[in-house]
Amino acid sequence: MAAGDAVLGRNQYGKAECRLVRVDREAPTHRITDLTVTTQLRGDFVACHTDGDNAQVVATDTQKNTVHAFARDGIGAPETFLTRLARHFVDSFEWVDGAQMSAEQHAWGRIPVGGRAHDHAFQRDGGATRTAVVQVDGDAVHVLAGLTGLTVLKSTGSEFHGFPRDRYTTLAETTDRILATSVTARWRYRPAASAAMSSEQYDATYAGITETLLETFATLHSLALQQTIFEIGKAILDRFDTVAEVRLSCPNKHHFLVDLDPFGLDNPGEVFHAADRPYGLIQAEVRREGEPEEPAAWAAVPGFC
Repeated sequence: MAAGDAVLGRNQYGKAECRLVRVDREAPTHRITDLTVTTQLRGDFVACHTDGDNAQVVATDTQKNTVHAFARDGIGAPETFLTRLARHFVDSFEWVDGAQMSAEQHAWGRIPVGGRAHDHAFQRDGGATRTAVVQVDGDAVHVLAGLTGLTVLKSTGSEFHGFPRDRYTTLAETTDRILATSVTARWRYRPAASAAMSSEQYDATYAGITETLLETFATLHSLALQQTIFEIGKAILDRFDTVAEVRLSCPNKHHFLVDLDPFGLDNPGEVFHAADRPYGLIQAEVRREGEPEEPAAWAAVPGFC
């Protein structure tokens, strides 16, 4: 091709947001697994883009059907299910050399009846959404786990002061404020660790990291949301040697003290206006010193610095 002609760059394609619900009926107490799965394949798809030749296009409908068929054998942890899917596509089609499989897991809790959790009646839990992304790049497998929509608030134990001031600065310094955010977190497992982990170990690690995140947020006397993010990441790395790095994205959910003077009332830090926008957006990665970086693990994963 002549210099300046259009050439195809990086590309991927797949089926987005496949809704998948599996009911485990092996025991009288049923178990619900509810996932939204997105598949993306990478490889030699040049002819399709440039000539409309679909000979090497694994149809997105086929990808959706594969998700459903693989669920028949059980799902387990989303990390293990996505790894199975990714390996299937890369190993089954010689022109497919990479895959990104991602999922959000929607939690269901058992409806209590007479003080006992019902065996087969559920209600949607309103907490965080569990996430997972598996990237296969040739023979390499990278596993990311995480959560999103974990909204937390502490009514004291947070300060913000000492920042530079110029002619455009109006924000008052404070030694006591509400600190609130909605946490999106992802952590990358060390390859050797993820290769050996079972579904049960992934589940236990997810629960443990969530607990660590919440405990650190609650107990740290925060001087800035940036400090809180770093300490959360550090605590996770300290407690879980299977994790190579943590990335967090935290919008600041601002709460402003309402001026009640016009109504002849004081406001000793009790009545606030919760503003939804604009908001500060704080993002950071916390990784082990000397740990090899793995850019392929984060390819096309949005929302982080």
